Amino acid sequence: MTPLRLHYSLTAPVNVTIKALKANSAVVTWDIPEGDPVIGFAITQQKKDVRMLRFIQEVNTTTRSCALWDLEEETDYIVHVQYLSLNGPSPPSEPLHFRTPHVKEAEQLASKSKDEVTKEEVGQTTQLRAGELIIIVVVLIMWAGVIALFCRQYDIIKDNEPNNNKDKAKNSSECSTPEHPTGGLLRSKFPKNNRKPSVNIIEV
Repeated sequence: MTPLRLHYSLTAPVNVTIKALKANSAVVTWDIPEGDPVIGFAITQQKKDVRMLRFIQEVNTTTRSCALWDLEEETDYIVHVQYLSLNGPSPPSEPLHFRTPHVKEAEQLASKSKDEVTKEEVGQTTQLRAGELIIIVVVLIMWAGVIALFCRQYDIIKDNEPNNNKDKAKNSSECSTPEHPTGGLLRSKFPKNNRKPSVNIIEV
């Protein structure tokens, strides 16, 4: 295999890390210094104390992670990462050493990570429920205040009704038949039978 021609004006990838480590697989991630255009990556994977290399290359991508498959359990590996730019490949990163776990150990690690995620979810759910309870309590307090204000206004209106009835009765009595200044009721000036006396003329 012809080695990639390096352009040392570029800088090597940084923060190369192994994630999602299992007995037969892993994910390698890295960061690229700002200002360097990226069109792909190249990864060399090697077993410790073994000369055979696995070379992984991908172009037309700006991804910063790659899955490593077909690994052997309880085996030491060394990984180098390069990114590809329009000017060529970058210098390789510092070698990253990692060891794959045993199958049972990997299952325990996966179970442990799931438990941690579950605890975080439970904590978030508890916080959400506490927030919902606070909102409900605030709404109930507001409704209680509105109901108390309504009852108070109703009592004020109810207490004012007898006073209004008394005022109406007083006004109606003042508008009844007026009395004569001397104390008696006014009476008509004319007699009840307002008829003219009949006059009979008899000729003799």
